[in-house]
Amino acid sequence: MPPATLSGDDERAPLAAEPETLTALRRMILALLVIGLAGLGVELLLLQHFESPAQIIAPGLLATALALVGWHVRDRGPRSLRMLQAAMWLFVGAGGLGLYFHYHANVEFQREMDPSIGGIALIRKALAAKTPPALAPGAMAELGLLGLLYTFRHPGLRRRHGRATPARAS
Repeated sequence: MPPATLSGDDERAPLAAEPETLTALRRMILALLVIGLAGLGVELLLLQHFESPAQIIAPGLLATALALVGWHVRDRGPRSLRMLQAAMWLFVGAGGLGLYFHYHANVEFQREMDPSIGGIALIRKALAAKTPPALAPGAMAELGLLGLLYTFRHPGLRRRHGRATPARAS
């Protein structure tokens, strides 16, 4: 299938047609991202994950990402894709930060419960704690990676300054 041409200055016009399979996979990835964002958002609301400023980071990023996905679905331009990419990088970072916060809170709690605990025993207890679940913020990082996968070599990113840039040969 020959590539479509960019018509005028319309940023929403496709730059090049992707193979149907790739387009379908990209749509499924975006659907999974939306389901994950919405599901994790509901879970954090039910857990009242907004009691401290640090806890607001995750729900705030989730709401922002859902708004950015909505903008991207409507607009399809490179700006919305770049903003979505930036948000997904923030998700990866927030996931790492959340892992630290959860693990650190569990370590402090375990030390309060048993001041003599240390080493591997402390690490195991901190990782196995149910509240807060030490590895749960990994879901934020995973959603970020899923969003980055959606934007990977997206045809909408090949446009610069209203003109098409040549696609690189793979």
